[in-house]
Amino acid sequence: MLELFTTEALRDALSVRACVQGMLDFERALAAAQAKVGVIPPAAAGAIAAACDVQRIDLQQLASQSVDAGNLAIPLVKLLTRTVEADSDAGRYVHWGATSQDAIDTGLVLQLRRALKLIEADVAALADALAALAGEHKMTLMAGRTWLQHATPITFGLKAAGWLSALERDRARLAQLKSRLYTLQFGGAAGTLASLGENGLAVAQALAAELDLALPHMPWHTQRDRFVEAATTLGILTGTLGKIARDLSSLMQTEVAEAFEPVAAGKGGSSTMPHKRNPVGAAIALAAAARVPGLVATMLAAMVQEHERGFGNWHAEWDTLPEICLLAGGAAHHIRLAIEGLEVDRDRMRANLDATHGLLYAEAVSMALAQKIGKSSAHHLVESCARTATVQRRALRDVLAAEPGVSEHLSPTELDRLFDPQRAIGLAQLLIERVLAAFRVRASA
Repeated sequence: MLELFTTEALRDALSVRACVQGMLDFERALAAAQAKVGVIPPAAAGAIAAACDVQRIDLQQLASQSVDAGNLAIPLVKLLTRTVEADSDAGRYVHWGATSQDAIDTGLVLQLRRALKLIEADVAALADALAALAGEHKMTLMAGRTWLQHATPITFGLKAAGWLSALERDRARLAQLKSRLYTLQFGGAAGTLASLGENGLAVAQALAAELDLALPHMPWHTQRDRFVEAATTLGILTGTLGKIARDLSSLMQTEVAEAFEPVAAGKGGSSTMPHKRNPVGAAIALAAAARVPGLVATMLAAMVQEHERGFGNWHAEWDTLPEICLLAGGAAHHIRLAIEGLEVDRDRMRANLDATHGLLYAEAVSMALAQKIGKSSAHHLVESCARTATVQRRALRDVLAAEPGVSEHLSPTELDRLFDPQRAIGLAQLLIERVLAAFRVRASA
């Protein structure tokens, strides 16, 4: 994957090296747990722990052997066993009572725990920046837009509060995910821990404690909802970030020019056009938002697995879920940077608000007039006046004031009030405060 789409820390957390180390951490913890329960000698656990270092594993050889083995765990256990045997006679205790999927799944859980911590840090910082933006621009007037056309006036703070509200729900989903995702996988050959006899549950409990993971009621080899929940949760987050990116890129359009990603040396330029200032952060998030849904669909499709061990569909998860993490985390990081340094042009927002010569206030006039002549009649009358204003390039207020069907019911003072943008934003301030209040409660919890 190009470095453009994620961060160095996430690449490290989800690298092949980290994947192998995650499985080795499982093997180390397994030996330690079995020594505590008395299944293997403590000295053997020490010897295994000393060998569970990815630096001692030939990753190229491991990758080559995994092709014939069908997964990384089988050749890894063989390499680990040989490494242990070179220093002691504890090799026979490596991977005692476990199966390949135990090491692979638990190793991935450990990687995801590290990766999600990084993603949550960027998301939390983004939430802080959005809250500050919403508070600062509570009364910064701008045009609301529906179907990419001017609708009614809003404030930029309201737009930022909308972004924040969605992101806060994503944060809640990420937090709720942990209790189910950070769970040990340990079941042995067919999920019964039969090879460990009466010690099976005690070893599982000790192993979960060693890795600081939850102990499930039973192994989940072919029940993939935990990983799929992670995929879908990150998919929703990526969609939220994509929404922010879409709005930012639209606001940066030359014809709009209301908000801009921060300037940095070498950022957002063009290979041919010196004047360009491209929304790079938004582009990265939008690329992620385009790619992640298909990857989430792969995870959903892979849920349907056979009996006690998946056949092919389990394998489909291995690259898919880490890639979702990389893309979601990259999007979060780049949107965070964009929002933290966002340049907002209040004057341009106000100029654009006035660009249609008052057409944005047509709804307010229609609603006021409806109280006098009925909703349908008011709508048609104001619609006709709006068309006249557009064709003749006149201010809507002037056209309305000259229309007897309007002036008979609405005085000049009433029209002035209806064309006051401060009044036209409705409950924007209250809604922003509600979002910020909920954010502050969460922040203080």
